[in-house]
Amino acid sequence: MNIGQYTFNTPIILAPMAGVTDRPFRNLCYQLGADLCVSEMVTSEKHLWDTRKTKLRLNHKGEQGIRSVQIAGTDPAKLAAAAQFNMHHGAQIIDINMGCPAKKVCNVLAGSALLKNETLVAEIISSVVNAVDVPVTLKIRTGWDQYNRNAVNIAKIAEQNGIQALSVHGRTRADAYQGEAEYETIAAVKSAVAIPVFANGDITDPKKAKAVLEATNADGLMIGRAAQGNPWIFNQIKHYLTENTLLSPPDNTEVCQLLTTHLQHLYDFYGEHAGVRIARKHIGWYLKNQFAKTGDDKDRQHSESFRRQVNQVDEASIQLELVSEFFNPNLDPANTRTHMAPATDPYNDINILGNHNKYSAQIFIRSTTQYPTPCKHDHLQDPDFNINC
Repeated sequence: MNIGQYTFNTPIILAPMAGVTDRPFRNLCYQLGADLCVSEMVTSEKHLWDTRKTKLRLNHKGEQGIRSVQIAGTDPAKLAAAAQFNMHHGAQIIDINMGCPAKKVCNVLAGSALLKNETLVAEIISSVVNAVDVPVTLKIRTGWDQYNRNAVNIAKIAEQNGIQALSVHGRTRADAYQGEAEYETIAAVKSAVAIPVFANGDITDPKKAKAVLEATNADGLMIGRAAQGNPWIFNQIKHYLTENTLLSPPDNTEVCQLLTTHLQHLYDFYGEHAGVRIARKHIGWYLKNQFAKTGDDKDRQHSESFRRQVNQVDEASIQLELVSEFFNPNLDPANTRTHMAPATDPYNDINILGNHNKYSAQIFIRSTTQYPTPCKHDHLQDPDFNINC
């Protein structure tokens, strides 16, 4: 199947998630098997394009894979201008957001609120498609609520107006993330249009991925929240689909190697002050993925205690040290870098786990970890604003 000039074979795609799918995370997922990674949504409001947040979202320097950028808004002309702006800043695919259920998005009639107005949907798609020379895709939900599931109509409108691929989340806007995703509507969408259709929603492991493909006959899958703290899921799904066997989950050493690499990319991208704070939620997701599913209360309590402790840290070197010591308690700090597989920093072309990195050189400045006293209210924990858009 194709999206414009790009060819895929049952692609496993990273869904756009505000506050999650920044450049460091997209690159990580590309390295671990994702076929396409969609950026955080970029507003169509021009006066916000010069903000630090938007500038970071527009920064594709060193980005691996195909650069797919999601745009959000309600005005056809503004969205067309946003599409052109992002294309000129390196976007190779433009994705239109009509799936975000967040109140602050829907309250301005953007995101999944647009599904209520099929005429406006057609105007937006037509304006964006005609404004750019790159493929345009669309992400939607099954409808506004259980009584208004109009995804099939939206899909037909999208196809008629030039959309080249469609992602469908198996919930309505009213559902938000409550209950379970349903796949009958996605199957109906797939039967109604000839363009590629990607199934999204509650695809949490390789077996579920295969079941959803079989239930919907979709051309590929889009993975959102299940990739948080588990970027290995892309290779795990692809292996299961081709070999019908499950890959072993990563052990603590592998998690430590990947997580410390991820953290250093965050520091490099955002700077130490913001990077340490943004890293907190990612550390929490890795901990949850590694320990919350063990069924062992002691493991869960230990990981939760550590999460609260590491959230008090404001320095990159100490955050890295605590993470390394938590996942590898018996590791000799003096030999840590020889145990970690080196990786290339795609932004600076350096060995991010070697002596040249400004953070890794300080990882083990202490021989004994003295965890800070947890704050009663855990006020330094970043809010998990991780909307699957």
